[in-house]
Amino acid sequence: MSKINAKQLDQGVIIHADIIDGNEISAQVRAEVRKEVKSLLAKGVSPTLAIILIGQKPSSRVYANSKIRACHEMGIEARKIELAKDVPEQDLLDQIDRLNRDTSVHGVLVQLPLPHHINSDRVIERIDPAKDVDGFHPDNVGKLSLGLDCLLPCTPAAIPELISRCGIELPGKHVVIVGRGNFLAKPIMNLLVQKGNQADCTVTCCHSHTDHLANYTRQADILIAAIGVPKFITAGMVKDGAVVIDLGANHIEDPEHSHGARLVGDVDFNGVGEVAGAITPVPGGVGPMTVAMLMKNTTKAARRIHRLEGV
Repeated sequence: MSKINAKQLDQGVIIHADIIDGNEISAQVRAEVRKEVKSLLAKGVSPTLAIILIGQKPSSRVYANSKIRACHEMGIEARKIELAKDVPEQDLLDQIDRLNRDTSVHGVLVQLPLPHHINSDRVIERIDPAKDVDGFHPDNVGKLSLGLDCLLPCTPAAIPELISRCGIELPGKHVVIVGRGNFLAKPIMNLLVQKGNQADCTVTCCHSHTDHLANYTRQADILIAAIGVPKFITAGMVKDGAVVIDLGANHIEDPEHSHGARLVGDVDFNGVGEVAGAITPVPGGVGPMTVAMLMKNTTKAARRIHRLEGV
């Protein structure tokens, strides 16, 4: 972690919390992945990730391209498969079947969200669980809830990595999650209640029907915001010295910004930074770690598919 100063914030704002630098920590993970890629290449295995991109939605294209760049940086082969926005669902499922059968492909990822005419659940369930590097397949979700080894969802898996690599111990901490989504909040809850150095937490899950929400959030040693509402978590909802993890990615209008909008989290960063002990910024917090964990999943899948675990 690094202490923030006025030059690191817009409008010269100074806060007191330490910043959990996702770029710095993800660089550590990426270095480990590059080492793992070299080990696999030496054994004749070239880790390969296939990314299916549907349509021309700008945000989806940006996310997919960032993953492809990360693959190139770490020596992982990336295959981008682009399909039209109106592609029939069956054509997409057939494409996934081909990638499942392709022994040279170790990870299959369909960039979400999908067009309305395609059933996301059917698509996710079609991916071979052994190649499900997003960690969304019901088989992997079930194994996670049981504490079994599996491909973990990337953003949830990034959180204990971020916290522990900052020197913050997780066992015994009270974690409060605001949100109950299937891709973020629920997997985080299942991860942190497991046994282990990066878990063993007491976890409270809050949502839109939680009465007196602030009564719960102020009890948190670690507060995780995953609700999709800009700046929803304010200073009065946070215990002094708490660790605050912001999973929000909300675009709000800002005429002074070059694109007319800017990215903010679910946490009022400036206000909460006055009371928190540590906080993730948006951008530059959890986001870079998500991509790093995807790369880690791809090498893990390659090792398992080729039965190289423990070798």
